[in-house]
Amino acid sequence: MKPLCLLGLSEAHLVALNEPGHRLQAEARDAFMAMQAAAAEAGFQLMPASSFRSFERQLAIWNGKFEGSRPLLDADSRPLDALALSAPERVHAILHWSALPGTSRHHWGTDLDIYDPTLLPPGKKLQLEPWEYEPGGYFYPLSQWLAANRARFGFYLPYQRDLGGVAIEPWHLSYRPQAADCAGLLTPSLVADTLRRQPVAGKAHILKQLDEIFARYITTTPED
Repeated sequence: MKPLCLLGLSEAHLVALNEPGHRLQAEARDAFMAMQAAAAEAGFQLMPASSFRSFERQLAIWNGKFEGSRPLLDADSRPLDALALSAPERVHAILHWSALPGTSRHHWGTDLDIYDPTLLPPGKKLQLEPWEYEPGGYFYPLSQWLAANRARFGFYLPYQRDLGGVAIEPWHLSYRPQAADCAGLLTPSLVADTLRRQPVAGKAHILKQLDEIFARYITTTPED
């Protein structure tokens, strides 16, 4: 994959899904559609909540959280006052829930967040919080089906366990055959060169900690 695609700065690697506004790489798209069809036979409406996300979009999320204009949560999903934290503390608080621009797996066109809108109770909005997918949650039956079936379509959960970095994300599916290649191409030097040219809030602190950020939040995703 070309660096600009890997970093979310180009969309040349993407094709559209059936759902408007969602895109993946062609091979990942075909695998997801096959899994959708199998899920439908089992009584589930497997839908993307988020798929490709550009560098620009990830940058807006990051800067909003760093500058205090978007909600920032602690590890227990409780609100934090971003501006009451030091810059390094803010960086780590954001990274628990949101990727650094240029490092999001959503840039690659291999990853997507999923849910089943038919399981969402009337009047309830999708939160993308772990409890929704755990026992007693709206989407737990879908999670069980995916646990039994996702691997045969090439998908896995990169954030299935808490390793002290990224929060558990039971909604985040990754298409292993292509995502593994992308992960191998992403390096601290490539990201650093990109960040230096972009208006990323907290850039100086990020660059000082970049090797640690890679080790803790980017290269330690477990595979099932």
